[in-house]
Amino acid sequence: MDRKDEIIQMQNEIMQGLLNQRMQLLSEDLWGIKPVSLQDTIPGEPVSPAVPTAEAAPAKVKKAEQKEEEKKQEEETPSESIEDLKKELHGYIGLDTIKSEVDSLINWIEICKARKEHGLPTPDLSLHMVFSGNPGTGKTMVARLMSRIYKSLGVLSKGHLVEVDRSGLVAGYVGQTAIKTDEVIKKAMGGVLFIDEAYALTNRGGTDYGQEAVDTLLKAMEDHREDLVVIVAGYTELMKAFIHSNPGLESRFNRFMFFPDYTIDEMVGIFNMRCGKSGYTLADGAEDTLRDILTEESKDVESFGNARGVRNLFERAIAAQADRLAKGEEEINKDTLMRLKSEDLRAALEDKKAESGEKPEETQE
Repeated sequence: MDRKDEIIQMQNEIMQGLLNQRMQLLSEDLWGIKPVSLQDTIPGEPVSPAVPTAEAAPAKVKKAEQKEEEKKQEEETPSESIEDLKKELHGYIGLDTIKSEVDSLINWIEICKARKEHGLPTPDLSLHMVFSGNPGTGKTMVARLMSRIYKSLGVLSKGHLVEVDRSGLVAGYVGQTAIKTDEVIKKAMGGVLFIDEAYALTNRGGTDYGQEAVDTLLKAMEDHREDLVVIVAGYTELMKAFIHSNPGLESRFNRFMFFPDYTIDEMVGIFNMRCGKSGYTLADGAEDTLRDILTEESKDVESFGNARGVRNLFERAIAAQADRLAKGEEEINKDTLMRLKSEDLRAALEDKKAESGEKPEETQE
């Protein structure tokens, strides 16, 4: 090979290297894969387009595989003991009727499983439920526990809870609501779909798209009844109207659980439980103040919100305690940091009234 041929060969090698780099950059930008090198091709044959391999799969394929692996891990997560879950249920303050109904449901599911194991006929398990009651009565808390109970009993594969309301299901254009609702259903598969204020799907009238969400939901409940439970919740009378608005809803929801308002004693217990979990105690006389506040505030159930109102009062009380201690009028130590006084509770109440636009009690006409 003379000098001229050597130079031509060197030029070809340089051009081939540059072309390989260009192809690799372009292919990685577009597909996330490394192309077949020109040097790996058969001389004289055209270079084939880059083909993804197992080692260099496109990003979308890798993401899909990752999701599949996560799904597998979720399904392989060991179930919680049903006895531990029942113990948690009975540890809740109040809700005596709900506890009894959940116990009966668990017994029924276990007997149905036993009958099936012995080759006996079993009724269809209709586990969709209607939770009715005022805000803050524990509906979401129990729905979350029910998803875990169903997982423990082998009814559901994952046992998670997906919580939505009307805005999470209904879109503003024709055809979009079905797509939006279907996406939520896919997310809830293997668990419980909890729809709060479900009556808002059907009480708008006219050309509202809520009915489209209901129709999509009913179809999914039929198609995926082996691995999807739907719980709808809201005010008692409105939920009755919702269920009776559609024969399909009536046929699929035949389990009703009513959540009563908490009593004053139960709300005091909830407040004390929050204190205990957060490292606070009520000072002497503070529980009487708390009881008086709860008695007065809970007269307007809709505004106060049962356990939700107790939680808000507790959070405001500890903020009021922090303001009081920051003034430096008493020593800061473990005891003073833990103690909630009557004045903290009263300050919390005044803060709530100020935020809601109410006048202080002494100035009301």
